[in-house]
Amino acid sequence: MYPRLVQNLADGNDWLFEVKFDGYRCLAGRDSSKVTLWSRKGNIFTAQFPLIARACEQLPPGTLLDGEIIALDNSGRISFNLLQHHRSQAQTLLFYAFDVIAHRGQSLINVPLEKRRRLLNDMAADLKNGSRLLSVSETIDASPADLVRVVKEFGFEGVIAKRKDSLYESRKRTGAWVKYKIHQGQEFVTGGYVPDHPFDSIIVGYYRDGQLYYAGKVRNGFVPRTRSEVFQSFKGLQVDACPFVNLPEKKRTQWALTREEMKNCVWVKPQLVVQIEFTEWTSDGHLRHSKFAGLRDDKDALQVVREDQTV
Repeated sequence: MYPRLVQNLADGNDWLFEVKFDGYRCLAGRDSSKVTLWSRKGNIFTAQFPLIARACEQLPPGTLLDGEIIALDNSGRISFNLLQHHRSQAQTLLFYAFDVIAHRGQSLINVPLEKRRRLLNDMAADLKNGSRLLSVSETIDASPADLVRVVKEFGFEGVIAKRKDSLYESRKRTGAWVKYKIHQGQEFVTGGYVPDHPFDSIIVGYYRDGQLYYAGKVRNGFVPRTRSEVFQSFKGLQVDACPFVNLPEKKRTQWALTREEMKNCVWVKPQLVVQIEFTEWTSDGHLRHSKFAGLRDDKDALQVVREDQTV
């Protein structure tokens, strides 16, 4: 299931609250012979995170967990940058389970979340005793206002709220799970770049009704290593036509791309997903003060949409 972005968290006894971690969404499953880790887009993560996979060998056969892989820096804080680029420098890689979809061969997708969480909590002691790399994301009994204050204080990404009676609806964003972000930021699809050495900025957007819409040029946040990684990812993707349906723009602004400016752009197939931080959306639909945060090879480009705070 995918959470829907909201501007305010609902209060009341119908919801369970959890901390939103800044990591890779991951499914961890064990059958009778092996453990497999999957990314949100269905890619196999097992070889990328061998220690996590080995730790999951303690799971009962026929068990499938939903959770998040995170990296901790030397101060014990969650660091998406370490997870993305420098895993060898991370103090610890952890898998936080927040749901159980199957247990000992029995599907739990039609079991209410509150019952699934009780089962997961029952499994928590065995998980912790078996490996320090596995843990359970605890639900927090607090008002939304107090929870947001604590999350800000500790520098977490945000808060996830889930209806206690929600069933597990794979790959759906029904509103039964919602997320409140402390900082603005989301995934975007790269559809081109402005060349320099090797590029000055990347050109990003999002999908709506199956079409790619331009959101802005991102120039900040790159260090030499990440700039090189992104540029290497463009190899073999170059195309002649602009993939954004809302370009060119007629009015020249700080964020716009006019027909004249587009002559300097190199277009690529919209396959590469990146994490971008920004301060706000402008009134004309562009990103203000955007900054590159990392590549997201765990997410499917066609699933990237504009995350409006509409609730």
